[in-house]
Amino acid sequence: MEPRRTAQPMNMITSRDNKWLKTFRAALRGTGPAENEPIGVEGPKLVADALRSGLEAEALLVSDAAEREAEQILRVASESDGGIPRSNILRTTDKLFRSVAGTEAPQGVAALFRQRAWTFDDILRGAGAMRESSPLVIVLAAVQDPGNVGTIVRSAEAFGATGVVATRGTADPWSPKALRASAGSALRLPVLRGMAIPILLAQLRVAQMKIYAASSEPGARTRAASGIEAQADLRGSAAIFVGNEGAGLPPEVKRAADGVISIPTGGAVESLNAGIAASIVLYEAARQRALP
Repeated sequence: MEPRRTAQPMNMITSRDNKWLKTFRAALRGTGPAENEPIGVEGPKLVADALRSGLEAEALLVSDAAEREAEQILRVASESDGGIPRSNILRTTDKLFRSVAGTEAPQGVAALFRQRAWTFDDILRGAGAMRESSPLVIVLAAVQDPGNVGTIVRSAEAFGATGVVATRGTADPWSPKALRASAGSALRLPVLRGMAIPILLAQLRVAQMKIYAASSEPGARTRAASGIEAQADLRGSAAIFVGNEGAGLPPEVKRAADGVISIPTGGAVESLNAGIAASIVLYEAARQRALP
């Protein structure tokens, strides 16, 4: 059976006030989509990855200089489950594309995708090969830098986490900057956004998940003098909380935690960047889970 083909002709946009350009501008330059808004994805690789992951495209925008990249995207779309609606394959000038792009050196390809409706059960089960693993959830508690958020989501996928929760006050994992930092992982890994911490803690308890607090406090480092492994058995079902870059974790998480995870550091370094620290902890979880 031949793959479904996506139509090649593109509708030309020449006005800055075009409604599609306004939608792309908001999606590619914003801080993340509201509940019913599309996810803005920029760059041929990220757009192709989103199509391969099964996301449903609402529209594709291509600049004059990106005809070759557009042909490759349309081939990927023709082989994907969702494809791209033929009436929403759009073309514009290089100048107008730059006016909506969220990057300094745009590559001339962007797309709008419908959000996936992930559930709490999804972050426990994971996606694809992760479905056979014990739940491993990384929770971002008011992590405000989109680069850190994207780095953590990327590491979560790389090291076998089943899902990510971005609690209220955390930068949106589906914002343009976080998406780029995640290298597309935020489009594949189950992600919940905007959850209240008390509700999340209650759901984790019902699911019988161990709750661990990643901490950089001096007292926590003393208690964990022999390193991560002494504080946390990450082979079973676990939720790891990573806190705000400056304030750390809220008191309610510290009180609820079954254990503290601290990464010993040397010299004058008191703490690590949130993205780096979370990546180290996720690696340790993957290491433990690979042990016989």
